[in-house]
Amino acid sequence: MKKNNQLYDYSSVRNAFFSEVGIGISANTILLLFHIFTFLLQHRLKPIDLIIGLLALIHLGMMIILLYIVTNKFLSQDFWDDIKCKSIIYLFRFLRGFSMCATCLLSVLQAIILSPRNSCLAKFKHKPPTQILCSLAFLWVFYVSFSTHYSFSATAISNVTSDGIAPITEPCKIVQMTYFLRHLFSVLGAFRDVFLIGLMALSSAYMVALLCRHKRHFQHLHSTNLSPKASPLQKATSTILLLMSFFVFMYCLDSIFSSSRTMWNNDPVCHYIHLIVSNGYATISPLLLICTDKHIINFFKYYLVKIPHT
Repeated sequence: MKKNNQLYDYSSVRNAFFSEVGIGISANTILLLFHIFTFLLQHRLKPIDLIIGLLALIHLGMMIILLYIVTNKFLSQDFWDDIKCKSIIYLFRFLRGFSMCATCLLSVLQAIILSPRNSCLAKFKHKPPTQILCSLAFLWVFYVSFSTHYSFSATAISNVTSDGIAPITEPCKIVQMTYFLRHLFSVLGAFRDVFLIGLMALSSAYMVALLCRHKRHFQHLHSTNLSPKASPLQKATSTILLLMSFFVFMYCLDSIFSSSRTMWNNDPVCHYIHLIVSNGYATISPLLLICTDKHIINFFKYYLVKIPHT
């Protein structure tokens, strides 16, 4: 009876994971197609739109790799050699790093755009897209420089399962390193994440301060307690702030699951729940951006509803 309940829980969580991946691929594809069509029609992209488009591409790549890993273990169940194992796990880590760096840069860019003309950040407002991509590349190199140990510590594992429900979503595993190296890389990784999340926090706090100052200024001029009608820039800033808050929340949740991994005792249900949590940002973030941007909804309404009837 206990084994049947375990199999049922495993099946339910596994189906939830596949649903998350399907939603993530669909949402990121829609967001990416919107920005591609916008560029083709207008022949230009705003800096924020450029980063959002790249973020959608990054998350789409992450979801496809994750889907390949899981379906490979369930369907073909072939053995992976060390080269294939290291290539896939390193590529996934690279994309994950890109996601964090792009999210950080998105927050900083929005803070620059929102800054007043007399601010020290105003001189960065009209930078060309090439410099923005260079900034993203710099952040990514910074991230990768603290993550190279994954390429050396990853190795393929045997495809042997027990009771048919072992955590077979991990065809690769991280080989245990020495005590010194393990703690050294943990400290370096913590420094890397604190630096990037610190940039997000500072830029987000700056945006909140500017929005509050604008609200107080409006109420002072009009002698009213009513809030001013939000401009498109303020709405975009609120969306970015919501995105940053969700990223930090999911990062903290993922960290809690990662730190408590030794308590699972190779429980496949807990492993799938961790996969769902760790990829929650890549799934929910495009939905958040789509739902808060009327241009995306109106764009697809026009091209998917009106054009077929012409």
